Amino acid sequence: MKVTIIGHWGGFPKAGEATSGYLIEHDNYRLLLECGSGVISSVQKVTDIGKIDSVLISHYHYDHCCDIGPLQYARQIKTLLGEINTSLPIYAPEGEFFKLLKWENYTYGESFDKDSILNLGPFEISFLKNNHPVLSYSIKIKCDNKILSFTSDTSYFDELADFFKNSDLLIAECSFYSQMDGTQAGHLNSSQAGMLAEKSKSEKLILTHLPHFGSIDDLVSQAKEQYRGEIILASYLLEVNI
Repeated sequence: MKVTIIGHWGGFPKAGEATSGYLIEHDNYRLLLECGSGVISSVQKVTDIGKIDSVLISHYHYDHCCDIGPLQYARQIKTLLGEINTSLPIYAPEGEFFKLLKWENYTYGESFDKDSILNLGPFEISFLKNNHPVLSYSIKIKCDNKILSFTSDTSYFDELADFFKNSDLLIAECSFYSQMDGTQAGHLNSSQAGMLAEKSKSEKLILTHLPHFGSIDDLVSQAKEQYRGEIILASYLLEVNI
């Protein structure tokens, strides 16, 4: 699998960049995981929007889904130009915005829950319900005996480590520094992200969903106090192969 960090900021994008978005590729199949602010502009630096095979959204906070609208317009325009002729599936939880995923014949919604197993191209995808102010899911993607895990947005709870056990790559949100408690906001801090990687015996950790304050390099040093493996700080259009 090749993973490209399309966006990695929490809340709103840094100028010229994007919030949550990850392009996952294998065997010419392209899955866009999350579609936050700036993702549709940024993903075009990596691939053509018409070549995206499916989209997966973990929850309906804007920094994870608000570029669905621009994506739908892009699919409409490219269809009318004759560049594509298929409707794009968008996989997401049931909820207030689910009905908006259907856009004429250009996109449509497919729902999932904690018991779902999705088979999308080469990927087998499973879910764990998170602790977050709105319904949100952690996501585990298996492909060719490799495991890619993604926390989405959540505060820490013990089941996370079991769900992510033996991940080859864990992409963990890191909204706060170690001295801060993100429980009420439904987010992890740097120490908890490191602890999660260590307890799950993950091979590699990427810290993402980064804060707009403080020195973000400190997130890595704080996570290293809990985790003995390799830690990478997410950055714009970073590519990682597993």
